[in-house]
Amino acid sequence: MACGVMAKEMLTKKSTLQDQINSDHLIRAMQDRRAEEQEEEEEEQISESKSDDEENEIIYNPKNLPLGCDGKPIPYWLYKLHGLNINYNSEICGNYTYRGPQAFQQHFAEWRHAHSMRCLGIPNTAHFANVTQIEDAVSLWAKLKLQKASEQWQPDTEEEYEDSSGNVVNKKTYEDLKRRGLL
Repeated sequence: MACGVMAKEMLTKKSTLQDQINSDHLIRAMQDRRAEEQEEEEEEQISESKSDDEENEIIYNPKNLPLGCDGKPIPYWLYKLHGLNINYNSEICGNYTYRGPQAFQQHFAEWRHAHSMRCLGIPNTAHFANVTQIEDAVSLWAKLKLQKASEQWQPDTEEEYEDSSGNVVNKKTYEDLKRRGLL
């Protein structure tokens, strides 16, 4: 009996020791998880503060170059290649300044230029491409109106008649010949 009782005690001690070991492992695992979560939170806070620092960081741009898609100034050679160092002013657009030839050419089709031309009473046609001064645009429009007026059909001088012989003459000559009775 003593052996049986001792065996039972050993089994109970063994099971309690295993339970303690298992609970110790569970406690350590939970502590490890908590430590990992705290480390991750700290890393996130550090990365957020770094990104805030990067956003608030003043970019060194002494030549006032335009910014690229990454928020940093474009390289100087690219700036020169695209002609962005050349400024074009348009008096018609309210002295707006365009950087580079591409932006300047595109502005002729944009709303600002078209609206300003309409306000001046001038149509925004191909005749006025590369015209940026108001005075030049107005004088060109006056010249174009005169040219259009002279190209219009004038019936008293350009109307043609045919006499009985089959000769084609203008209206004035036909009326003269008719008055004289030569027809």
